[in-house]
Amino acid sequence: MSSFKVALVQLKGRPTKKENIANAIAEVRLAKDKGARLIILPECFNSTYSTTEFGRNAEAIPGGETSQALAKLAAELGIYLVGGSYPERDGTKLYNTCPVFGPKGELLCKYRKMHLFDMDIPGQVSFQESAVLTPGESLATFSIGPVKIGLGICYDKRFAEFTACYQQLGCDMMIFPSAFDPYTGPLHWELLGRARALDNQMYVAMVSPARDPTPEYVAYGHSLLSDPWGRVLCRAKEDQETLFAEVDMKVCEAVRQQIPVLRQKRTDVYELKSKT
Repeated sequence: MSSFKVALVQLKGRPTKKENIANAIAEVRLAKDKGARLIILPECFNSTYSTTEFGRNAEAIPGGETSQALAKLAAELGIYLVGGSYPERDGTKLYNTCPVFGPKGELLCKYRKMHLFDMDIPGQVSFQESAVLTPGESLATFSIGPVKIGLGICYDKRFAEFTACYQQLGCDMMIFPSAFDPYTGPLHWELLGRARALDNQMYVAMVSPARDPTPEYVAYGHSLLSDPWGRVLCRAKEDQETLFAEVDMKVCEAVRQQIPVLRQKRTDVYELKSKT
């Protein structure tokens, strides 16, 4: 299968972890009813995006409450379910982790956020994930038929080499559960999604929480999917919303034949190499 329908599920936060999981399950069911085979949730969808909340909401992956609920749902619906991200506890360490569950409920892979979001723009936004989280060390991929898909989380997409490493691994699509802020969002959100897609001639999905002005950290919203031409195929607004689009590998093949930049890189002069 060289094409399939993807759903980007932009979720509004609920007061409790249990309510967030229930909200996600309901929206995933609706997306499946509309024909989606690959369904993607946002970053930190089951809890508040806060350094003080990561530890309280952390769980084992795949053994924890959220993972068990998502695995059961993926098996019931026969879908590929990207569990956005949520805090993972492994021994004494905490990670911001994205798990992927297959149509039999199996854990296909999990990715731990490699580039931690430490940023301080005076008067606009300040956050320090590294105060409580440990950075991941490995890339992670899974496949839907012949389509190979790579994972990153939010801040990772600012690092062009990161996505380029996935392209070297043969990925046709990147997924970034993400929670940009309302200041950098209008400046960089769409630009980064389109740039990563265009640079690597692949699809790039960025799935955000919905905008909620009440928490300390406010997400930008505006989830979107870019195609290998760098075009935005679909874009959400600020509220809870699910986007649908068709991912077609024939588009990847056409772009790579017509503008063969991936074959024309001057590896005799410069080189990119993944160490994982």
